[in-house]
Amino acid sequence: MSRDTWKILKQMSMEESINQVEVELAMQCAPLITGMKISNLFSIGLDAYKAMYDILENSGISVYQMGLLDGRVLFLLYQENQLTSYLSRKDVAELLTRFGYDNVTPDCILDTCCRRYQKYMLEKKDFPHELGLILGYPPEDVEGFVSQQGKNSLYTGYWKVYKDPEAKKALFDRFEYAKESLIHLLSCGIGMKEIISVCS
Repeated sequence: MSRDTWKILKQMSMEESINQVEVELAMQCAPLITGMKISNLFSIGLDAYKAMYDILENSGISVYQMGLLDGRVLFLLYQENQLTSYLSRKDVAELLTRFGYDNVTPDCILDTCCRRYQKYMLEKKDFPHELGLILGYPPEDVEGFVSQQGKNSLYTGYWKVYKDPEAKKALFDRFEYAKESLIHLLSCGIGMKEIISVCS
């Protein structure tokens, strides 16, 4: 993040008129909001998640609650049609089958992954690597992460990269640019609902 954007963020955090939920959405979900990713995880305090629903109402972004941890709610925000299409790709479906899924419908995958994730959070073992696929990570990077046990990545950005690092670094740079752009728009008084409607 650029120094200028950091200064804007710091100033925004002190202004009462700025909706902090909108800032959190920009910080955590800019690639999704701008259409560059099919999904993002979004963590928000218990006291603010209703404001998130208000912002996302009629936006085309679907919401799935993954769990609760330390007074924060974890959500998966996603574009339903894009996620369905991605999960039905042959290479993705084959990897999901290897992860134990015989039914690769999004509802089944989300429900099962959520249960596995909640179990992981309690027991701290058997991480559900299919979450990477649900987040739209390339199958070769999810597979590389599993086979290399999270080590030996070629690059680390929004995820650990095991193939084609230059292209993925460029993609991560675009994600960062999207985040900075949304922060700048919010600082100019443009609301997140309006930003989402323009981006969709």
